[in-house]
Amino acid sequence: MNNIMLKTSPTICLSLLFFIASCSPIRTKDIKVGEGWANNSVNTTIFRKNAITSAGEYQFLGYYDKNEHMIIAKRKLNSSNFDLSSSDFTGNAKDAHNSISLAVDGNKQLHVSWDHHDNPLNYAVGDSILSPQLGGKTRMTGKDENKVSYPQFYNLKNGNLLFLFRSGQSGEGKLVSKLYNIETQNWTDLHENLIDGEGERNAYWQASVDTKGTIHLSWVWRESWDVSTNHDMAYARSKDGGKTWEKSTGEKYSLPVTAETAEYSWRIPQKSGLINQTAMTTDKNGNPFIATYWTENNKTDYQIIYLEDGKWKHENTNFRNTSFQLGGGGTKKIPISRPTILLKETKNDPTIYLLFRDQERENKVSLAYHQLHTNKPWKVIDLTKESVGEWEPNYDLELWGKERKLHVFVQKVTQLDGEGLATAPPTEVRILEVSNLPK
Repeated sequence: MNNIMLKTSPTICLSLLFFIASCSPIRTKDIKVGEGWANNSVNTTIFRKNAITSAGEYQFLGYYDKNEHMIIAKRKLNSSNFDLSSSDFTGNAKDAHNSISLAVDGNKQLHVSWDHHDNPLNYAVGDSILSPQLGGKTRMTGKDENKVSYPQFYNLKNGNLLFLFRSGQSGEGKLVSKLYNIETQNWTDLHENLIDGEGERNAYWQASVDTKGTIHLSWVWRESWDVSTNHDMAYARSKDGGKTWEKSTGEKYSLPVTAETAEYSWRIPQKSGLINQTAMTTDKNGNPFIATYWTENNKTDYQIIYLEDGKWKHENTNFRNTSFQLGGGGTKKIPISRPTILLKETKNDPTIYLLFRDQERENKVSLAYHQLHTNKPWKVIDLTKESVGEWEPNYDLELWGKERKLHVFVQKVTQLDGEGLATAPPTEVRILEVSNLPK
């Protein structure tokens, strides 16, 4: 055997080394940040855009501490030490809707919005370039800023920022969009009513910006305050920074988009256990992939809706075993988290990754993965040994998009059903660095 090994060619040796490297197990590194509020899931709700983000060699994240003060943390990406900046701002952390969203624009200025559930806009910017210290609270344009919910920033390819939020209440709100220009350093109003519930329903959305700069938007409709009235998955995209919108066919929308005029990527009836505000991404060709969950054949599973060759397709992950019902209002205590989605593309079909937690897996941080167009079942591995309670996934979208490095915001939290408040001590906010993703 030794003689054979000595005679092996350099080419074969390199191939073997490559094979060994490709089969190496997934690796994780756990980095502690600071102690955060844990009486509900306000620090870990999935609709935070963003909980964590990067600009150049620096990374920022935001969370509420035990006293409901907003903390902005900053580090160099190669460091395990975060500098913590306690702002003068507090939020009503007792309502899990009131999460912190942040972004860094193309000029490397930090933008933060926090503490919203149908109340006036809370917004501030860093007091200097790459500073975690915030200046005074200010408005954007002053229009449609009195009844804000679910504020979200999206980084555009030219360095500008898109800002989306709901104006109005659950079951009858409208989607508002604004644009920040890094040259003028001012906000402008794009659409005061991009998606209109017509006073009868509202859209719960998720969005993604692809490598060409196209903005992709998908949403479910909700007919009332009751989550069981969620239905259907609709879609729109913008190729000009959010000014005009079209269907996947290229047909222009006449705005606002309504339930009658929307393109539907997948029809899903009410009372299907369809969740709202999940996640989406795109492949290298700009095809959208939407991750969500609903119940099919008496089993609640994570579902993937995607566009391929101009046609909408659907894949049931089918790796869960149980079902549950969704109903009522407020922040729910649910056996599984909403999923977030990543794609890693090779010469072959892309590998789809879902980050989630599931009561079936003892509420650990879990990763499911599957190569598209194969008949092989989805595989699932756990990234933590311990439970993270009612945590939902957020990861550094900018870092993943630019360097394919996965950094996940993690905190063990407790969520009681219907906006209930637990009595829980603060828990550690952490960044889980995940490398060598399986294929």
